Amino acid sequence: MFSFPKKQTKQEPENLEEALDIFKSLEAKIGDLSGRLEKLEKEEPRFFQKLGLVRFNPFKEMGGDQSFSLALLDKENSGFIITSLNSRQGNRIFAKPLNKGNSTYQLSEEEKQAVEEAKNFKC
Repeated sequence: MFSFPKKQTKQEPENLEEALDIFKSLEAKIGDLSGRLEKLEKEEPRFFQKLGLVRFNPFKEMGGDQSFSLALLDKENSGFIITSLNSRQGNRIFAKPLNKGNSTYQLSEEEKQAVEEAKNFKC
């Protein structure tokens, strides 16, 4: 079970040496945070930042939009698209890589629509 940390009472430094120790500790923590932020900024373009989801019905004999295409893209519009086709006989799932919004595999209309939605995704 989660519990909130107890509130720490702040004590004033008793002398200049204690104040310098506090500043040195803060400087080290800020340096650590700066390094971690720099690492995240370097990796950030590769994170999935955009998504597009299209639900559809590929088989007219079935009711509802049980099938879908989901595109996950990074900052450069690269990533992948997953399509699930649901029928009475079962479910088929396909994955296709995307490089700058394009795939070496032919995309269905629904997949193209999901990619376009992902490209235009706003957080």
